[in-house]
Amino acid sequence: MSQVMAPPWLDVLDETIGACVTHRRPDLEARLREKRAQQLDPKLRVLVVGESKQGKSQLVNALLNAPVCAVGDDITTTVPTYVQHADTPSAALVRNASARGSIFHTPTERIAVPIDQVTKQVSAIHPREVVRAEVGIPRALLDSGLVLIDTPGVGDTRAAHTASTFATLMQADAVLMVSDATGELTSAEMTLLKKVMEACPNVTVVVTKIDLVPTWRNVVERNRALLARAGVRAKLIPVSSALRLRAAKTGDQRLNTESGFPELLACVQRDIVASADLLARRAVAVVASSAITQLVTPLREELTAHDSSRTAATISTLQEAQRRVDELRRRSARWQNVLNDEMADLISDVEYDLRDRTRKILREVDKTYDEADPAIGWDKFEQWLEDNLNEAATTNFAWLMERAEWVAAKVAKNFPVYREDLIPGSVLPDDLLEPVGKLEKPKIEPFSIPQKLFTGLRGSYGGVLMFGLVTSLAGMPLINVISLGAGALFGGKTILDESDQRLKRRQAAAKAAAQKHVDDFFIKFSKDVRDSGRHIQRSLRNHFSTLAEELQETLLESARSAKRAVQDDQTERETRMREGRKELDKLVTLYKRVQTLGGPAMELTA
Repeated sequence: MSQVMAPPWLDVLDETIGACVTHRRPDLEARLREKRAQQLDPKLRVLVVGESKQGKSQLVNALLNAPVCAVGDDITTTVPTYVQHADTPSAALVRNASARGSIFHTPTERIAVPIDQVTKQVSAIHPREVVRAEVGIPRALLDSGLVLIDTPGVGDTRAAHTASTFATLMQADAVLMVSDATGELTSAEMTLLKKVMEACPNVTVVVTKIDLVPTWRNVVERNRALLARAGVRAKLIPVSSALRLRAAKTGDQRLNTESGFPELLACVQRDIVASADLLARRAVAVVASSAITQLVTPLREELTAHDSSRTAATISTLQEAQRRVDELRRRSARWQNVLNDEMADLISDVEYDLRDRTRKILREVDKTYDEADPAIGWDKFEQWLEDNLNEAATTNFAWLMERAEWVAAKVAKNFPVYREDLIPGSVLPDDLLEPVGKLEKPKIEPFSIPQKLFTGLRGSYGGVLMFGLVTSLAGMPLINVISLGAGALFGGKTILDESDQRLKRRQAAAKAAAQKHVDDFFIKFSKDVRDSGRHIQRSLRNHFSTLAEELQETLLESARSAKRAVQDDQTERETRMREGRKELDKLVTLYKRVQTLGGPAMELTA
């Protein structure tokens, strides 16, 4: 078995990892080691990203001329779908069998599914348990190790799907950013593009659906101007997936050329497949440059502080660093109080909203069974009740997620250093747990014909006897026409009264069954809501606590550096300055080597 040789540029990455170890930055070391492990994988991952309904899945289908990804107005990609080469068509779901409440998913098993049932099977399994879908088909484009990854739409209201897209982005070697031709790139899409390029600099913008927009060329030109003004160096290619698929079906080469896919395929072959080494070097350059820059900043501050001619400035720097640390601690208490207060209000409001919705449903049940007979149309009533409970649950949970996003934004604004990217994208739970059991049908007493006859005879007995005695005083026999007529009337009234009593008992039983079912629903769903609220609160607390710890560590390191500069004597300062400058020179030299890999054109000097 042949051994896979490590790419030569990994030596630079290894040196950067060593520098992180030397300067005691385990967080940067872990990030770089993860990137190093990805570089040893021979596969070439191309991520297809964009907002929802932009034509990402159809683009993958058109690239491969195969319906590997489900498309349609009512179909949305919910987990990343990996499409790679296989001798025979196959599909599988990679499933996480760990606890459903876990935030981190570790693939533990692969479930083979029919290739045309991937989307349905993903929905059949709880969303938190499916990590990704894998599809294998025989295609020349994929034969070189290329893997196309269709991702959930960024900006989806189900924030966990967005988080899965950004988690997959960290593994990408290249990215196809998709935006349709119905309008120019929005500010949200430009923000997404810049965020993507921070993690993966190898990005191509694909403008889809040009067959639907007669003025698509104007849109493309405006997009190119937008990219140029933003300083984004990304190639832009307009395509039509519909024309490509129609051309493949009819064999029309002119239509295929008009679709724009020959240019896109040439770009994939030339700029991605044939340039795999260059893409890898660029990706390594981005992460290594970022790490070195973070190592250089505190080192420069320490060298500046050690300059004997700037002792007063050093003392001022120490005081400023201490002031900033105190300010950070003071503001940390503020955002924690905001988080606790807002989450308490959120859980209370959501639970009240759920109680109000269930009470309205019960009032409708009482109103219905004040008149209706449960023995007639029970199945229709049961479906109506389940639909209304499901609607109440969906609306209530959607409100919970909307309010949770608002709380996250408010906490971020109370954070010591506010930025838009402070707001986490994966604190919301995917969904609630299993629904409540089915509504139990109440016991409905039958009122059969024999029972009616017996009840009528029992009621008619009194009428016959009473009127027979009265008429006997007039010399008539006990059983006569009058007494028999009275018995018939008494018997009919008894049957009607018994029917009314049985109807009321059935109505009461139906109301009690509905009340019990709604109470069970409320108890379970309100607990799910409270659990979701606590999950959101813990996630937000952990997220912002981690950010605060990182910021505090940076400030403390600056304070420690300034303090050491004040306390050290001249000899120690000179020795430390020589060592510090030596380390800084090493980092600058290493940074320059990183830039030769194809990283961003930035300057870092000693």
